[in-house]
Amino acid sequence: MNQAKPFPITKRQVWEAYKRVKANRGGAGVDEQTLLEFDEEMENNLYKLWNRLASGSYHPPPVKRVEIPKADGGIRPLGIPTVADRIAQTVVKQVLEPELEKHFHPDSYGYRPGKSAHDAIGQARQRCWKNDWVVDLDIKGFFDNLDQTLLMRAVRHHTQESWVVLYIERWLKAPVQLPDGTRQERTKGTPQGGVISPLLANLYLHYAFDLWMQRTCPNISFERYADDVVCHCRTQSEAEHLKEALGRRFAECGLELHPEKTRIIYCKDDDRKENYPITSFDFLGYCFRPRRSKNRWGKFFVNFSPAVSNKAAKAIRKEVRSWSLPLRSDKALDDLARMFNAQIRGWVNYYGAYYKSALYRTLRHIDRKLVLWATRKFKRLRGHKRRAEHWLRRIARRQTGLFAHWRLLHGQAG
Repeated sequence: MNQAKPFPITKRQVWEAYKRVKANRGGAGVDEQTLLEFDEEMENNLYKLWNRLASGSYHPPPVKRVEIPKADGGIRPLGIPTVADRIAQTVVKQVLEPELEKHFHPDSYGYRPGKSAHDAIGQARQRCWKNDWVVDLDIKGFFDNLDQTLLMRAVRHHTQESWVVLYIERWLKAPVQLPDGTRQERTKGTPQGGVISPLLANLYLHYAFDLWMQRTCPNISFERYADDVVCHCRTQSEAEHLKEALGRRFAECGLELHPEKTRIIYCKDDDRKENYPITSFDFLGYCFRPRRSKNRWGKFFVNFSPAVSNKAAKAIRKEVRSWSLPLRSDKALDDLARMFNAQIRGWVNYYGAYYKSALYRTLRHIDRKLVLWATRKFKRLRGHKRRAEHWLRRIARRQTGLFAHWRLLHGQAG
């Protein structure tokens, strides 16, 4: 082994990691270096990074703290690593992930190759139809509070590569640079926003939750997407016992269930007659609750199903307002479609996967803003909102592919 390069990290590994980071884009870290700036001296930057990784002299810089407002008024702290650090984390992830994937539970869906949020939502829907009760778990500040000693024990159990262990330890200890420029040392948690963090979070909960459930409650099914967890129970007493037992289990692992947000839900439908005050829960942007549906023979019935949540719909409307469509009268309709279709298509694809009619009301909000745009854009429509609505509807029926949501709202009419 080369004494100057004791770790078997190849230039090819660093190159593959760079390509993945570039595809995922992302902002600058504490050094304020963007991907474009990194690319200006890409070969030199990648060589220096490989040299430091392979020699063991790589020390991650502090993580940049960015605070994202949450829908409930709180703040979600994200940790943004530098571009070079994201590449280094991806090198380690590409080595560790295939090994961990062999052991992870089939009902763990978050940030895993070949699994998606839609898979978790679909499985939850099926199991809500089969089981009357749900325990909806909320772990308080999971990413900020997980026990680093327990996590490193799990990492060492799954890899013989000393450099993987070394760099994960360094990432866990890397300080956080707060928005005011001060640095905060860390003794617990892993920054939400790092490349390696979702994998480490899954590893932690694999032992803290997945295997514990398999061992102690083999008859209770669940879906877990990172730290969002839904458990399915047959009876209310089973749900109550599980909630208490999980409170104790998470305490053993240095975590706490949120006392107000961890709830028991009754999956009410036409056949379930019990009276229980809580009959809905949110999971991955969808709200599960009793909904009126039509069967294949045209008969209406009530079943327990997911559709876009009120919180997600509110966030979409807020984003649409931020586009200031009525003020963009310098733009043509085609320009507006090009500017915003990618985002609209993302909403339609994600929130339209189940019970898509619940999404229509929110998508019509985009059309209302386009009507206001038209009344400012065209003199003949100024002050004539109703006329502008008819004008827009005629275009939408004629060109249903122009905006990504028009096929849903106007396709059949067209």
